[in-house]
Amino acid sequence: MRDTVDRQRRAFWLKHLHRWHWISSAVSLVALLLFSVTGFTLNHAARIEASPAVSRFAATLPAPLLRQLTDPGAKSAPVPPAVAEFVRSETGARIEARAGDWSDDEVYVSLPRPGGDAWVAIDRENGDVQYEVTDRGWLAWLNDLHKGRNTGAVWSAFIDVFALACLVFAVTGLVLLKMHAAQRGMTWPMVALGFVLPVVIALVFIH
Repeated sequence: MRDTVDRQRRAFWLKHLHRWHWISSAVSLVALLLFSVTGFTLNHAARIEASPAVSRFAATLPAPLLRQLTDPGAKSAPVPPAVAEFVRSETGARIEARAGDWSDDEVYVSLPRPGGDAWVAIDRENGDVQYEVTDRGWLAWLNDLHKGRNTGAVWSAFIDVFALACLVFAVTGLVLLKMHAAQRGMTWPMVALGFVLPVVIALVFIH
């Protein structure tokens, strides 16, 4: 009777562990492949050459809009909506609600993005608008996704969900290893190797 209860309990846990193991692996599969590839490219970033492409756009604010660039009373503040709309229509830069750095002679709006950079500078004296975009290529874009660099709140939340799915995948895998270890003699030596190897490398080779 005792053996029957133990087998039923084991079957119950195996069923649910396998279910959560495959669900977490399915959720994290594509992202895990992405992060594995970009982990390799980031590790060899110095050997992978990139040729940034720089695009520049220019426009001039009409006098009525230029007069709207009055001192906002703070060193960091968005430009007026009408000015932002003009900049977008003439150069393609979206600076709505973006805080700009205000000085006596210009407003500078930084527009960082994955895989590149961009900025807008508006001269407060003559209304000259300069918009520059730097694109470092798709590989730099993927690397920045890996790092979560300038990717916004939604991608940051996705990384949190992905990390949680990987944690579930790893923990359920570890428990499944434990439940099958009696039939697989090399289970714990391999787990120990996976733990000891990075520790030894870190202690011996990282200065």
